[in-house]
Amino acid sequence: MNPISKITQEKIFALLRNQNPEETEKIINAITDGGIKIIEIVIETPEMVKVLEKLTKREDRPMIMAGGIITQRQAQIVIDAGADVVVSPVFQMNLVRLCKSEKTPLIMTATTPNEAYSAWKANTQLIKISPANPMGGAEYIEDILRPMKFINIIAAGSIKTDDIPAYLKAGAKAVGLGRAIYKDADYNEITRRSKLAYNKAQGI
Repeated sequence: MNPISKITQEKIFALLRNQNPEETEKIINAITDGGIKIIEIVIETPEMVKVLEKLTKREDRPMIMAGGIITQRQAQIVIDAGADVVVSPVFQMNLVRLCKSEKTPLIMTATTPNEAYSAWKANTQLIKISPANPMGGAEYIEDILRPMKFINIIAAGSIKTDDIPAYLKAGAKAVGLGRAIYKDADYNEITRRSKLAYNKAQGI
């Protein structure tokens, strides 16, 4: 199954921003123990690239989206490290061309309908709307999609676990949860929260 199809099938991914490599691995293990199979890791340091590379070599590895990618050089590094998907917080045609040549899916982030449309025009298969919650939550996703049902959207940004069904009902193909999963939580609690989020996404 290709990465884009897997994201839309799973309907849920965890978004992790952490500067400690060892802690990042432990958090990811706790998340996957809860059933979430897709992790977006924000890559901000060379150490996090090493974490990415290590994770992608595991037999039981989750699907890894490398987030926070702005330049072609950054994209090439994470692609070489084994990232399944590149995620950019900006609209950047150079990334579109590079990811196309490397046959690696690119998800671009948009905030406004105009940005989402521009990303779609560049043949982006999935567009991340972020920060979704501050912009109006599930209703905002619904508003964007009302005149542009052809756009495939995933939502992230300060989303709460209980709101996952509303985002999916509004038309989001998947929902990303960050701090709602791991903030102020030990590893057992992270697993519990991940399982709850996964079940919400699956309608359980």
